Amino acid sequence: EVHLVESGGGSVQAGGSLTLSCTGSGSGFDVSEAMYYRQAPGNACELVAQFLYSGGIYYADFVKGRVTFSQDNARKSVHLQMNNLKPEDTAVYYCAVPRSAGTVAPVCGYYGQGTQVTVSS
Repeated sequence: EVHLVESGGGSVQAGGSLTLSCTGSGSGFDVSEAMYYRQAPGNACELVAQFLYSGGIYYADFVKGRVTFSQDNARKSVHLQMNNLKPEDTAVYYCAVPRSAGTVAPVCGYYGQGTQVTVSS
């Protein structure tokens, strides 16, 4: 069973920066499979960033150019550095890894409560 511990959320003004971190443990955890989702109140859970099997990184259009997703294999951690934050980035951010086929529960909240990011204008 994989366990993920998130940290780094907070409140900033528009244009500010935050770095979210996620450390994994447990059987089968592979840092290269980690990803970040987010969910704002009333909105769907959406993928923010993900490592690709090709070696690249996927970034959602709404964060592209403002976010850097990186991994630290030695510490089994990933980091989501977010710059030039906008009020629309306000959401709970969730670290996740691929789940067993057939899992129907929403990915947001599946591994924990996530970390709140609040951006004020």
